[in-house]
Amino acid sequence: MLLTVARIGRAHGLRGELALDLRTDDPEARLAVGTVLPTEPADRGPLTVAGTRVAQGRWYVTFAEVPDRTAAEALRGVELVVEADEDGGDEDAWYPHELAGLRAEHVDGRVLGEVVGLEHLPAQDALVLREPDGTRTLVPFVRAIVPVVDVPGGRVVLDPPGGLLASDAANLVVSEETTGGPAGDDD
Repeated sequence: MLLTVARIGRAHGLRGELALDLRTDDPEARLAVGTVLPTEPADRGPLTVAGTRVAQGRWYVTFAEVPDRTAAEALRGVELVVEADEDGGDEDAWYPHELAGLRAEHVDGRVLGEVVGLEHLPAQDALVLREPDGTRTLVPFVRAIVPVVDVPGGRVVLDPPGGLLASDAANLVVSEETTGGPAGDDD
């Protein structure tokens, strides 16, 4: 199974440098100079890392096979991948394929739905939850909200703040006391 290390973004400059959207927590090792990375689609690679740099938190890479901006622009959207068994594994790291299909439970035991995927957002990853009524909800994948990930047990446990889930809307009670009364009412 191939796992994505990064997705190639925009060309940067005239010499073939490319911005990367990282999908790994160890870019220094994955993108070390001399590393040869397969690509998805496969016919766009493999690519050999010739250099890397980080500027304002963004990773940039040059590849030996990419001599100029024109060649770099042709790679936009290509994924850099590794074989799953090459990955060292971390007890607090999961891949999207491991999370998809897990039952989502509330800390009190209620079933909240099923995890159908993982989205990589700018601030953090988010679980894609399909609630029982079919609503798709993004749940920030942080320990405070997802305290338990039990892949062998087939479940994740959620401790969502009020209002995060679509099902919370049905139970939301808004009174005039909490809103300050009707607009324009200055009694």
